[in-house]
Amino acid sequence: MLTIRQNLLETIKGGNPDRFVKQFEFMELIYECPMGSFPGPGETIVNDWGITFTWPEGQVGGFPIHDEEHIVLKDITKWKEQVKIPPIVKDDAAWAPAVEHANKIDRSEKFVTAFVAPGLFEMTHHLMSMENALMAYYEDPDKMHELIEALCERELEYAAEVIKRIKPDCLFHHDDWGGQKSTFISPEMFEEFYLPYYKKIYKFYKDNGVEVAVHHSDSYAASFVPFMIEMGVDIWQGVMTTNNTPELVKKYGGQMSFMGDIDSGVVDFPGWNREIIDREVERACKNNGKLYFIPCLTQGGDYGSFPGVYEETSKSIDEMSKKMF
Repeated sequence: MLTIRQNLLETIKGGNPDRFVKQFEFMELIYECPMGSFPGPGETIVNDWGITFTWPEGQVGGFPIHDEEHIVLKDITKWKEQVKIPPIVKDDAAWAPAVEHANKIDRSEKFVTAFVAPGLFEMTHHLMSMENALMAYYEDPDKMHELIEALCERELEYAAEVIKRIKPDCLFHHDDWGGQKSTFISPEMFEEFYLPYYKKIYKFYKDNGVEVAVHHSDSYAASFVPFMIEMGVDIWQGVMTTNNTPELVKKYGGQMSFMGDIDSGVVDFPGWNREIIDREVERACKNNGKLYFIPCLTQGGDYGSFPGVYEETSKSIDEMSKKMF
């Protein structure tokens, strides 16, 4: 029987896996890295960037507050004055829990995985709101380039510290690029504003020991797949059924792999049950096949929004492995 790590590599390299990769099982996510603060359920916080996040009780996630009082970047032409880029944490004590966690991992079994969120696109609209960010691409493209380049440089500085401290061999990088049916910006705009910077980020990780780069975007982003390949993404995690995942596997398998096709919105809700999960897991596994595909909830982490969903989905994937391998 292959190890978890070996089975992942056989799956994404077109080899001979002996079972389905079971969601996030190959990633040992080092959440302890001092990346910044996020709210928990029912909390409202102000992070290091001055962004006010709130996670209303009873909701499945949080988001920044963008009224006049709380918005950080009110005028893109004045971003250098209004955006205070926080320094990267370089204190040994702050990094100690992450280092301890990483050192305990058997790297022959799992990948020590750096977790990065939010990504470049998300940072722009966290700072200035989605509406203002989308308008700024048209109205002040030069200033948006400047802002995105500054965000990229800070990411690279953070990456250097992550690599130095935990020596990751996998990267799990968040940046949501669309809704269920369309991307937020056109492919041409993505190519202009984000492709050069993401190529730089992923190359830096790959040049410094990262073997597998996983990008999360639980959205429609099929039109960005060629860019993901050019960026150096090995696995797109969060691929929703609206992307026609089997078609993507057939067209791009061998260049990139696809992790998801079990829409969290369909299976991960208060009234979930195992029958619904089994139906969606069976559909995903049979339609996408054994290579270049990892069945997984589309949510961006090794958990579900409601207790038991993630675990039962993993059990269902085990059952499909018994049937198909």
